[in-house]
Amino acid sequence: MSFKQLIINTNWQQADKLSDIFLELNALSVSIEDQFEGTDLEQEIFTEPELDNSNLWENSKVIILFNNEVEIEPIIIKAKHLLGNDFKYTTELINNQNWVKLTQDQFNPIKITDNFYIVPSWHLSPNLNATSIILDPGLAFGTGSHPTTFMCLEWLSFNLDKLPVSTILDYGCGSGILAISAKKLGAKKVTGVDIDEQAILASNSNAKINNVNIEFEFPKKLSNKIKYDIVIANILANPLRILAPILADLTGKILLLSGILDTQSDELNKIYSQWFNVHEINSKDGWVLLECTKNN
Repeated sequence: MSFKQLIINTNWQQADKLSDIFLELNALSVSIEDQFEGTDLEQEIFTEPELDNSNLWENSKVIILFNNEVEIEPIIIKAKHLLGNDFKYTTELINNQNWVKLTQDQFNPIKITDNFYIVPSWHLSPNLNATSIILDPGLAFGTGSHPTTFMCLEWLSFNLDKLPVSTILDYGCGSGILAISAKKLGAKKVTGVDIDEQAILASNSNAKINNVNIEFEFPKKLSNKIKYDIVIANILANPLRILAPILADLTGKILLLSGILDTQSDELNKIYSQWFNVHEINSKDGWVLLECTKNN
């Protein structure tokens, strides 16, 4: 089966509206990308969606997919009418392909260190003697490719065998990647929490695939009487601001904070310095990792 693909280059405001319009007009799918992706003009966007509605590229590309049998021209006319504005577009024919294979080809093993890899289930680890986490892309956040997750994984790989660690808490576990990695790298007892039910389901599934025993639950089930040797919170700056007293109370020795832009580092450092000695120990692609050691 073939498909018709419609491409519209526009600004971010119009791209957002066009996305909704074409979905109402029964498009199979709509995606928005940076017009200049892969060039020197590519625009990096680091934002927190709940704080900023303009988190699209100023020069956006809207890609719409229809069945090949669909007549495009009447749909274009309706879309222009609903938008209340004209727009230029191009069309092309997309032949049927093995979409599963194409998707899988985009995800290769991720090298964290020489002895630690994140490997999709359809690949073999490049180093069969290394510690490997089997993890497929899914609905829950976290495959190891994002700088915030990568820096946490790297820290775990470099430090767990050097520290007297018994208990670790992954606060905002997403896919469970950090909790599972901590367990496979030698932590005795690991717990993961998240407010999203999908994340709990994904984490339990990934733990089972990796043959590790980890408790994944909602934050409200945590006991405020328990302190964990290491707490990892790879979330975003805004929830990290709100959660500061809670995370401080849960931490016995070390708190790792990630999901922080370099422009937010000083503010988070100031907040957490009430309970910790805070150090920015790593940075990658505009994100930073803070290591917080508990004040005694």
